[in-house]
Amino acid sequence: MSFFEPSLPLAEEEFRLIRDLIHQHCGLYFDSDSKYLLEKRLFQRVNLRNLSDFREYYQFLKYDRKKDEELSDIMDLLTTNETYFFRESFQLKAFTDEILPELAQTRKGDRTLRIWSAGCSTGEEPYTIAMLILESDLFKGWRVEVVGTDISQRVVQQARKGVYGKSAFRCTPDGYQSRFFTETEGGMRISDEVRSLVTISHLNLFDEHRLALLGKMDLIFCRNVIIYFDLAAKKRVIERFYQALRPGGYLLLGHSESLMNISTAFALRHLKNDMVYQKVALPGVTF
Repeated sequence: MSFFEPSLPLAEEEFRLIRDLIHQHCGLYFDSDSKYLLEKRLFQRVNLRNLSDFREYYQFLKYDRKKDEELSDIMDLLTTNETYFFRESFQLKAFTDEILPELAQTRKGDRTLRIWSAGCSTGEEPYTIAMLILESDLFKGWRVEVVGTDISQRVVQQARKGVYGKSAFRCTPDGYQSRFFTETEGGMRISDEVRSLVTISHLNLFDEHRLALLGKMDLIFCRNVIIYFDLAAKKRVIERFYQALRPGGYLLLGHSESLMNISTAFALRHLKNDMVYQKVALPGVTF
């Protein structure tokens, strides 16, 4: 049987049950138009688990002792992880030219800087952030931590290796590759200088216990992640981001994302290079 030509049809009821279970687990939402995509991508898991049909697969996801392991595995099939270094350059310019100098002033009391890359995929984003911090020369002697997290175990493992092919550098400015990478078997390896600032870990944004363990952040990058969530899931995740940020901290979303109809908790800051969201302690904020 071929993965691309499933012979086990995904009935409408089974689609809704599996879709809702995935949504409850991590916030990913598949509308009716995505039924075939879900069927195609999960068909191989039905076979791999030696199950007879999608109904039995739903029972497995719901009750089997290996259900958490299976849910973790299928995240690799259901999420898109295409990325590259220095993505969305206009936003990164706002980060380097305006936000970092501001944070250097507001955080100089305890000289700590903590930034979270939520949905970091194969690691290009947190490593980009770390390179820009090093290049800024504003945080020498500081305790700097860039935390990259993703729900996909596969991309987390790849990010930890820190080795990249040519396509990852298609928007990398001159000088960065020669300074921060060395050629190795299989591609270019990120330097220990950059790696020392970055921690990569597996995280489900719906796991409130693990989220609480992350601690307070000065800035959160969450780009092109919440577009896969429905409104309720978006509100839940954005509220967690608000709680995770220190007062005055920043939230940077993807260029096609906004907090319209999601939250009034953040102030929209119009910087020279981009518009970003900032946590401002105001009475009566709503989610």
